[in-house]
Amino acid sequence: MRAPRTPNETAMQRLKLLLDMIKFEHTVFALPFALLALFLASDGLPAPRTLLWIVVAMVGARTSAMTMNRIADRDVDAANPRTRTRHLPAGSVRVRDAWVMCIAGAALLIFAASQLNRLALVLSPVALTVIWSYSWTKRFTSASHLWLGAALALAPLGAWIAAQGRLEMPAIWLALGVFFWVAGFDTIYACQDVEFDRGRGLHSLPARLGPRNALRLARVFHVLMLAAFTALGIVLHAGILYWIGLAVIVALVVVQHALVRGADLRHIDVAFFNVNSIVGALLLVFALADRFWVR
Repeated sequence: MRAPRTPNETAMQRLKLLLDMIKFEHTVFALPFALLALFLASDGLPAPRTLLWIVVAMVGARTSAMTMNRIADRDVDAANPRTRTRHLPAGSVRVRDAWVMCIAGAALLIFAASQLNRLALVLSPVALTVIWSYSWTKRFTSASHLWLGAALALAPLGAWIAAQGRLEMPAIWLALGVFFWVAGFDTIYACQDVEFDRGRGLHSLPARLGPRNALRLARVFHVLMLAAFTALGIVLHAGILYWIGLAVIVALVVVQHALVRGADLRHIDVAFFNVNSIVGALLLVFALADRFWVR
């Protein structure tokens, strides 16, 4: 017979469930772009203190945003067979605990911004407004995927501001690349719920255009992503390693769209999670290698 759980064990289990609810490990989606912006804006190794607080800000922002998304969608998730086992509709996480995590993440972002510079602090409530409001956009617009793209594009913009106190063109091109990258893969992901979204009156590009046309539009978004990253390389006067990295990303994008060709969604999890999780890391590694190790 097992011994009774201690209060500390219970608290740790609740925290583990909360972190699992928001897929904490997927913070890696946007973090590499913020780190790349920081290193580029610093034109060398950034100050350790700046690096620390940018990572803290990213963790806080992503935690708060994802928790808000789960809170906002809990009724919708409960009605959707694909998502009804998520933590809030299933009852394994309490809504009260989710709100605590959401507010804690927001507070962490604001505090981290206050440790960077005044402009970062002033803009932190704007960032929170953008990332929180995404959770409600599917109620009134099919452009919700673009809104999510804008939310994640704040990562490189915020990191650049943290390092420089202003925006410059490399940050703009990097943010545009992130914007179209996210809009494309979120459009692909939404193809899973076309009939459900239509039945519930929810908005998405696949529900509005149909999966085949939405996938075509996702390809356009990803072509624009590659165009933005190409422009970034030109602005940076990038060398061969950057272009090799971009070529690898092109190959990954091609694979991603091949996996869901013709609205065949059997491999969508591989396309969404496995492929997308390494795009940012690849760009970060190759861009930094090109800029700091080769030259």
